[in-house]
Amino acid sequence: MNYQYLKLAENGTICTATISAPQSLNALNSTILGELDDFISHLDCNKYRCLIITGDGEKSFVAGADIKEMADLNVAQGQTFGAKGAMVFRKIETLPIPVIAAVNGFALGGGCELAMACDIRICSNNARFGQPEVGLGIIPGFSGTVRMARLVGMGIAKELIFSGRTMKADEALRIGLVNAVYEPAELMAKAMEMAEHIAANAPIAVRYAKQCINNEFDMNADYAITYESGMFGQCFATKDQKEGMKAFINKSKAVVPGE
Repeated sequence: MNYQYLKLAENGTICTATISAPQSLNALNSTILGELDDFISHLDCNKYRCLIITGDGEKSFVAGADIKEMADLNVAQGQTFGAKGAMVFRKIETLPIPVIAAVNGFALGGGCELAMACDIRICSNNARFGQPEVGLGIIPGFSGTVRMARLVGMGIAKELIFSGRTMKADEALRIGLVNAVYEPAELMAKAMEMAEHIAANAPIAVRYAKQCINNEFDMNADYAITYESGMFGQCFATKDQKEGMKAFINKSKAVVPGE
């Protein structure tokens, strides 16, 4: 797949997608959203076991949505633009394989929302997060009001979104928005290390675990426990389970075919 603003690379069963629009600090316009949509829609999740999403350069992961494109939109056009971004990010969130956001520099507005759509977020110590939309007369439009509250709690989410302020990497770590903070030069190596650790595990079990966590979030406890039990049972129909437990018993290394 060849794109104007996406750079793709693979390392075994790990795919890295880099958003590259340095002239606008990787801001999301309709073209970039369309390329992300096409890429995610056609990603071979039987080939890859983990996806890393990052931004080109150390200055910006994604600085936000393209303000120039949004400035003259009417109500219907604004709703369409927001719905497009939300739809693409939902596809990322529900991708069968785990997605790691490697956040370098600015992750504001749509950039913060993109990071929150990923399963795991790690960042460099120069990262800056925030939802500054209210200063522009709008609200987060790519599901930021949904995911921020779920990730950091309603009170903190309201304070961040109502104030529109940005936060540094250490605060993002403290409130649970990111999992880890690294030096800029270490970020991609750490992202790859995490992805390799995930990819080394039984892939179907990892997929089932992601499916359970995502789907059970809005269930009451009884339904969620029943759902998990059902998915747990399904694991015993896979070769991964047979090989993994056989290897454990025989004290040998497991072969994980992904079936």
